[in-house]
Amino acid sequence: MANCAIVGINWGDEGKGRMVDLVTEDYDVVVRYQGGGNAGHTVMNEKGKFALHLLPSGIFRDGVVNILGNGVALDCENLWTEMEDVRSKGVALTPENLKISDRASLLLPWHRDLDALEEGRLKDKKYGSTRQGIAPFYSDKYQKKTVMAGELLYPQHLKAHLADLLEWKNLTLTGVYGAEPYTMEQLWAWVEEFGGKIRPYICDTGAFLRKANAQGKNILFEAQLGALRDLDYGIYPYTTSSNPVAAYAPIGSGFPAAKIDQVIGVVKAYSSCVGEGPFTCEWFGEDAEKLREAGAEYGAKTGRPRRVGPIDIVATRYGVETQAATSIALTKLDVLSYLDKIPVCAHYELHGEIIDYFPFPAVLDEAKPMVEYMEGWKCDISGARTWEDLPQAARSYVEYIEQAIGCHIGYVSVGPERDAIILR
Repeated sequence: MANCAIVGINWGDEGKGRMVDLVTEDYDVVVRYQGGGNAGHTVMNEKGKFALHLLPSGIFRDGVVNILGNGVALDCENLWTEMEDVRSKGVALTPENLKISDRASLLLPWHRDLDALEEGRLKDKKYGSTRQGIAPFYSDKYQKKTVMAGELLYPQHLKAHLADLLEWKNLTLTGVYGAEPYTMEQLWAWVEEFGGKIRPYICDTGAFLRKANAQGKNILFEAQLGALRDLDYGIYPYTTSSNPVAAYAPIGSGFPAAKIDQVIGVVKAYSSCVGEGPFTCEWFGEDAEKLREAGAEYGAKTGRPRRVGPIDIVATRYGVETQAATSIALTKLDVLSYLDKIPVCAHYELHGEIIDYFPFPAVLDEAKPMVEYMEGWKCDISGARTWEDLPQAARSYVEYIEQAIGCHIGYVSVGPERDAIILR
């Protein structure tokens, strides 16, 4: 038995979905343990190309059980839409291979409304939300003002609970934002339509995980976003509203007794970022546009152009430490093949001092990148399948990153396809 977490080391969008899809060959259960539908995991395999937002990325492997844990922001409307899309492409979804924790809280329509209303109020000081309701949802959860998915199994209890929440939430919608209130008829119609559709998948996933562990099953924990978007350890307040760190996986999965044996941290061969906040290594203008086009850097959920730049060693080292990574998967190495020289943000300059530690969020936007350059390889490496297939310049780049961040790079991805991977 071995348990593993696959997590993002940087700002998210590192390629976690393709890694989960790859390594689930060796796992029996995949658990998504936090976050909601506000980011996407892109997966390409023999079944097609998919942008998953809530479904665990192990859903394409026959015989693998996929779980949405209690730490997830469960938007049953968007989940059902995603399930229908995946089914239309020939992927089977049944209560046997997809299970939803009865302790996951429901993200309700008013959470999306409040997200958009607050971003509008903030104007040029906005956090860069995807407006999927994530921050209002987690705020309500910690105020104990959400309903659990398991309440869908007890309609009379749920209706009374929703009536109490409705009265409270309308005070905020109307009194703070001047928005239209919800009616019980509107809310119950939404619950009946979308909650009713996911009801067959709801169960005690904690009991399932405990049994799977006792039987020696291998469990994979899948994170959303990355360490720098973690609510406690990221670039606050430009973070998500949950904890993408591997240490949270047992809690958010529904199996708090879980022991994690491996942490595969995913790092892109360059940097990308969706949303607001400090991004020290950011490129602008023509250089940024060329890299963005080469890497197809547009948000899987929003379609927004991602901010891009060279790999940031300072931020990546911090992410490795925060995630307690035992191995690194370096993705999209092939994208850099067009460059004559490969830039690396090797250090920061802060207040006249060259530093190698990641600064406190309040002063992070004052840091400046210290960029060094390595030789480019200027050839197509997308067909490489062994370490020896890579040109020396590409190998030197990988080895430099490995030494600089202090963690072994066990996987090198040279394309989005499942087999476009080099194992070290």
